[in-house]
Amino acid sequence: MTLTESNKGMPVPSAPAFFYAALITGALAVMVASLPVPAIAQQARPLAAPTIDAPASMRPVPGQLEMSQLIWSTMLAVEHANRSGNYSVLRQLGSQGFQIGNSPAQLAQAFSGLRRTNLDLSITLLVPPTYTEAPSVLQDGVFRARGIFQLRPRAIGFDLYYQWEEGRWKIYGIDIVPLSMVEQR
Repeated sequence: MTLTESNKGMPVPSAPAFFYAALITGALAVMVASLPVPAIAQQARPLAAPTIDAPASMRPVPGQLEMSQLIWSTMLAVEHANRSGNYSVLRQLGSQGFQIGNSPAQLAQAFSGLRRTNLDLSITLLVPPTYTEAPSVLQDGVFRARGIFQLRPRAIGFDLYYQWEEGRWKIYGIDIVPLSMVEQR
């Protein structure tokens, strides 16, 4: 996956959870193939442009606490979907483009590999996310957070995208991958 990113104008938080490490590599559960096409499970499909309800100047950039909250809630939503086998709520938490591009059955298929690992994603609530890149706005209305939860014996890598819709940030794309200690950089 190759995306052009820019953090120009983005504040770089000074909290310990923000530091820059090597990028996460490996197979990811759900990939964002390109933007502005909404992120979908398994492969990119051309879709209509998502609706954006506020000009960019009026969209708040998530602060450190809000960003952590978004990430933790996404991890729990995926955990609950994996445990219950019901991906309807995860789909409903997403942006319009995410919902159009992903049926509950497609999400179940996309997360089948992660589900087979039997990894409990709720443990991510125990530690703050560590960002491998500064969270940034990639383009009008799409925000990206990429990093890891430094847990032992397996860390959890994430590459999450959120879109500003209906006055809040909604899930736009999800990549979650368990990492062994040797895979962390």
